[in-house]
Amino acid sequence: MSTSKIWLSSPHMGGNELHYVHEAFDTNWVAPLGPNVTGFEQDLENYLDQNCNVAALSSGTAALHLALILLGVKHNDEVICQSMTFSASANPIVYQGANPIFIDSEPETWNMCPIALEEAIKDRIAKGKKPKAIIAVHLYGMPFKVDEIQKIATTYQIPIVEDSAEALGSTYKGKKCGTFGDISILSFNGNKIITTSGGGALVTKTIEEKNKAVFLSTQARDNAPHYQHSEIGYNYRMSNICAGIGRGQMEVLQDHVELRRKMQVFYAELLKNKEGVTVFSEPNSDYHSNHWLSCIVINPKQKNGYTREQLRLQLEKENIESRPLWKPMHLQPVFADCPYYGGSVAEQLFENGLCLPSGSNLSDDDRNRIQAVLQREL
Repeated sequence: MSTSKIWLSSPHMGGNELHYVHEAFDTNWVAPLGPNVTGFEQDLENYLDQNCNVAALSSGTAALHLALILLGVKHNDEVICQSMTFSASANPIVYQGANPIFIDSEPETWNMCPIALEEAIKDRIAKGKKPKAIIAVHLYGMPFKVDEIQKIATTYQIPIVEDSAEALGSTYKGKKCGTFGDISILSFNGNKIITTSGGGALVTKTIEEKNKAVFLSTQARDNAPHYQHSEIGYNYRMSNICAGIGRGQMEVLQDHVELRRKMQVFYAELLKNKEGVTVFSEPNSDYHSNHWLSCIVINPKQKNGYTREQLRLQLEKENIESRPLWKPMHLQPVFADCPYYGGSVAEQLFENGLCLPSGSNLSDDDRNRIQAVLQREL
């Protein structure tokens, strides 16, 4: 049996990526514009199929930053953000000089708790500071409680930035994630369901918003024969080469989703009779997750004190990567002084949860090695 590294979520090429990349080299389209950029955007628009507009960018973080700019977030504004997420969801708030307000998770989808969200909005309004936006995340590919979050956002007239960085290929009530926000974002980082090596995208409702995002992402150059700038711009556009990788990846997106979902079934079957171990899964048929990462929660009280950290270290000894769930933002040193609303759901998930290898390119040998450790330890 091989002892090579089993990664948590490694890139998985489909085969045609090089065709598009070679085409970019052959035609000398290596800049942040060109036919692959246009084609990749069209591929995504066709896939999302909701009359949306897509701007291909250098990262999901860049997309989040531009989303906040398009929504008019400025210095000293407040932006509500899910606490249990990667820091890239929250950092762009600070880029704008605004202040994050963090919200606890609910236990069914591990995403933003609607009860805590409304509590926070009411309290911030009472303090004279109505939030300018809500950043809601589909964690690990699991859709958030879309109906509940949208209802609250509509009631208080606060736009939603949908962080779908981990959820391309997931759906809620048959509608694709990436289409639920006033503005939505995608990520194509190396560990995502598909990759452009790096990269992301902004998904807008109107062509005007897309055009504004493209303008800002190319250094906000005014229409003049010389370099003239009336606004601050950014170097956020995706290159034609990276977009070529994306075009090849779009051809295998659905295959990748199905392979990730099969990994989740593998863990669910393997661990279904293990007391004190819960495999993260959809709460009901409204939710269809891409299971970008398969995750488990270990209850030490039901496992004679055995913890997720002990399992992580045992996997590491076998050269198998696993990782604790995201550490909530309100527990991060950099955000220690930010307001937080909710209870301890996110904290308990972080304390007891573990992400397991989930790549669409895992082999039977990889699964056998993972199974051996899980059966021995749990």
